[in-house]
Amino acid sequence: MNESTDPYCLAPGESEALLGGHPWRRFVVLGDSVVEGLCEPVDGYSDLQWTDRIAAELRAVRPELAYLNLGVSGLRSREILATQLDPALAFGPDLALVVGGGNDAFPATYDPDRVDRALTLMITALQDAGADVMTLGMFDISYSSAVADWLRPGLRERMQTLSTRTAALADKLGTIHINLTVHPLSTDPGLYSSDGRHGNARSDAIATAETVRALGQRL
Repeated sequence: MNESTDPYCLAPGESEALLGGHPWRRFVVLGDSVVEGLCEPVDGYSDLQWTDRIAAELRAVRPELAYLNLGVSGLRSREILATQLDPALAFGPDLALVVGGGNDAFPATYDPDRVDRALTLMITALQDAGADVMTLGMFDISYSSAVADWLRPGLRERMQTLSTRTAALADKLGTIHINLTVHPLSTDPGLYSSDGRHGNARSDAIATAETVRALGQRL
């Protein structure tokens, strides 16, 4: 199987049909390594990481689209808020992607309320500035074969809590939410990279498809 035959990826012409005539001209991304892009190669799949692919799909409709990715690996939600919100607002986006909480949820010290507060501040500030905001329920990395068995139960519980809380926040604030945690392949170990913390090129391709479909639904 490759990307062109993968039933979970974009079909030929699907993106153009869903995004045709979209209004967005300035796309900004805030987050950690999920958006910075650590795309481990998989034969038959593009090496272009998730948010770069979203920008490419949007530019296929509007070539003039401006794109800024502020993602930095390793940041927790409060650090994303502290370092990325101001430059994101200065960019003047009409579309934003906010991803955070994964690094908070990895250790047992995870504080869901603190993550919610940071995400809320970023989302509402961007919305108040006129941007449509996307949020993410992450693939559940606890299913990666590189995660030690003793870590799985606690990590799985925290990742599920993060996903559930982020989905509730998205519903409350009216974001465009991409819920990959409930994707049928989220439990497939083959979707994750060898470092036990990230997805691979196939997961990025699937995330792109789900994002384009969510944007199309909003349109």
